Amino acid sequence: LLSTLNHVAETSFLHLHVPRLDWPHNGILKTYDTASIRRGYQVYKQVCAACHSMKQISYRHFVNVFMTEEEAKREASEIQVQDGPGDDGKMYTRPGKLIDYLPQPYANDVAARLANNGALPPDLSMITLARHGGEDYLFMLLTGYMDPPAGFPIESYQGYNPYFPNGASIAMTQQLFDDMLEYEDGTPATQSQMAKDVACFLKWASEPEHDIRKRWALKLLVTAPLITSVIYYWKRHQWTYLKSRKFVFKAPRSPSSNE
Repeated sequence: LLSTLNHVAETSFLHLHVPRLDWPHNGILKTYDTASIRRGYQVYKQVCAACHSMKQISYRHFVNVFMTEEEAKREASEIQVQDGPGDDGKMYTRPGKLIDYLPQPYANDVAARLANNGALPPDLSMITLARHGGEDYLFMLLTGYMDPPAGFPIESYQGYNPYFPNGASIAMTQQLFDDMLEYEDGTPATQSQMAKDVACFLKWASEPEHDIRKRWALKLLVTAPLITSVIYYWKRHQWTYLKSRKFVFKAPRSPSSNE
């Protein structure tokens, strides 16, 4: 019933169904593509961060994932963070540290709406968990922009995207274009490549424990038969006698029987 209601709710909106895509981290034995995550962070930093925040991600999260500790420290030092108060009782600015969170583009939601024609750009920290379709949806949304059909009501500052579940008109216009940036590793920066990489980065941001969870699941699958065998042996050979015990009740003799 819930599945049927969900399907009806989806089809009630004028948007295309998001297909399932083949991601490098799909599958029981697959892990995140760290090179793609690193490129995705570059896309987020140079494109997405102008409007979208990631309030739950700090620079320390990058360490030993797609950056070394020194690289993460160097990346954090590029921002200026307000701190304090100092010894003089005043606030001051300092270079960022690993413990600092990624900078927010706007001071508050009011400023964000004023800068985006009334629309509030969502925080991207958990976006793949907050949207049906996850990274599939993000990829199709970023690559699915097109000209609106004739007569379709849309404002000049909006974009037309059939994958957006709100009548296809979206406040965010197309952001990714071929060769708009240059990857550090020399990968061609096509629109689809950038969309894939930033989707991988946002998937990692939403589920940083993904690889650890799979690793522990694999360990459990390997050790579970051995543990089960040991428990069965212990139960069978150490406790069987308890199940087979018999109690014999002998009634005490009455005083009259001794006469």
